[in-house]
Amino acid sequence: MKPGLDIGHRAEFARKVPSHETVPRLFEDSELLHKMPDVYATAYMVGFMEWACCEHLAPFYDQGECSLGIQVDMSHTAPTVPGMTVTVTSEITAIEGRFVSFKVVARDDAGQIGEGMHRRALVDTDTFAAKAAGRSAGSIPA
Repeated sequence: MKPGLDIGHRAEFARKVPSHETVPRLFEDSELLHKMPDVYATAYMVGFMEWACCEHLAPFYDQGECSLGIQVDMSHTAPTVPGMTVTVTSEITAIEGRFVSFKVVARDDAGQIGEGMHRRALVDTDTFAAKAAGRSAGSIPA
């Protein structure tokens, strides 16, 4: 990781919620979910929070480095309908070697919709890809 990232460093990342990121569209094969309200799915909100933290870290990656999520603890406290803009604010709360922790808050046009913490691990992309390939089907001992 390049120098310059410190505890307290903040970033914001925003995007409009598309209609396909709602609860009824989360799993095509779930009849139960298809009957639920047409609101932003928690899974997408958490994914967006992770993405925002990736964007926060990206300017500090060394060549061949990326980060992977290793821990999430989020609450989703208010509904968001498609077309609204969600903004995630991330703040660095800890840097421990290759591990970076964030406080994250998500807001839509009407107010806060979620918050929590997220932790990411900085990894060498080639080394990690090799490790993942080693776990592919057929290569894992029974």
